[in-house]
Amino acid sequence: MIYIDIIILTLLAVTAVTVARIRDLWAAVMFTGIYSFLGASWMLLLDAPDVAFTEAAVGAGISTVLLLVTLALTSKTEKTSTSVPFVPLLVVIGTGAALIYGTLDMPHFGDPSAPVHTHPNPGFVERSQPDMHGLPNVVTAVLASYRGYDTLGETAVIFTAGIGVLLILRREKKSANTDDSTTEGTA
Repeated sequence: MIYIDIIILTLLAVTAVTVARIRDLWAAVMFTGIYSFLGASWMLLLDAPDVAFTEAAVGAGISTVLLLVTLALTSKTEKTSTSVPFVPLLVVIGTGAALIYGTLDMPHFGDPSAPVHTHPNPGFVERSQPDMHGLPNVVTAVLASYRGYDTLGETAVIFTAGIGVLLILRREKKSANTDDSTTEGTA
């Protein structure tokens, strides 16, 4: 089982480097979909089916479709940049340093004096198995039942955002067709 994890993590790294290096935008979109699918596979191996499902649906599914629609409205190849790439590099380095600095005061993994161990909710994990009728994954049980309305709300927000994007794309296409017909009639 450890070999499968290593293979998937290696494929994730290779795919990430490929996405960063490739200049054909259609191939880059396809590789981002592959990356999301590999990430979902890895999360499934880590016994997080809810996270894997979300990654597969949003990362490999919806995001890939939206990127392909965007690509249909633009050019197929990346334009060469005339600016110096040092500013984005400095932003990435600064953000990474801030994130690493933010983790320095975190307790070590398994530390018995960590806040999660000193202020536990003793019945929460134990009650999840009987309450959910034997669901093997506590996270899935929490998302499906304890936080069911919250999950439904998040799904409604994502659905509404997708509908909004489709309406914007439809309006843009209609206005482009209207502009074409007016210019043809005046010529």
